[in-house]
Amino acid sequence: MFTRTPVPQSIARKLQEMILSGDLKSGEKIPSQRELSEKFGISRASLREALLTLETIGLIKTEAGRGTFVVGAGASRTMSEWKFSDEHSLREVFETRLVLEGEITAFAAGRLSEDDLAHLSELTDRMEKAWSRRDFLSNVEADLEFHDLIAQNCRNRMIARLYDQVRELVTETQRQPIPITDPARMRASLSEHRAIVAALETGNAEASRSAM
Repeated sequence: MFTRTPVPQSIARKLQEMILSGDLKSGEKIPSQRELSEKFGISRASLREALLTLETIGLIKTEAGRGTFVVGAGASRTMSEWKFSDEHSLREVFETRLVLEGEITAFAAGRLSEDDLAHLSELTDRMEKAWSRRDFLSNVEADLEFHDLIAQNCRNRMIARLYDQVRELVTETQRQPIPITDPARMRASLSEHRAIVAALETGNAEASRSAM
């Protein structure tokens, strides 16, 4: 089935490409929201969402009274402010993920086809390749697809629906740590994903839950 990429995500990808290609250079102030919205033919609301995504993953930084700048590769990086703080703390969302994703993975054990398992391995490889070329958006997208595929195969529609309802929060927790994730932590994350696939291949629910 053809799925249309949301406008903010599409624009975030275009801007990321401009940064990675050098069209927007390290330390450079990016054009105003008015200029960018006119350039891409989109609303300012969609543009703001795209810019917030890039700021969350550490590619740009907004400075009050000065504007928005491309963050240099060697610049000091910190996590951006948690944008759902009025609703749920970051800790609460991670704790919810632990509960939901662990049980989802246990239910999915023995229920994924060989094609599904191969696709999970492919997604992990895609995460690795995207990270190596600093394509952080693709890295996060592959990670989200990895978890979504497992959720789709847990064979419990209510749990899968609950997971879908918190997807926006889950997405943000995937993006949030990117600026402070070093190569060693990413290698560990990739190893963890491969361990999940290996556990799912055995069909052992407890091993799959523990791996997640």
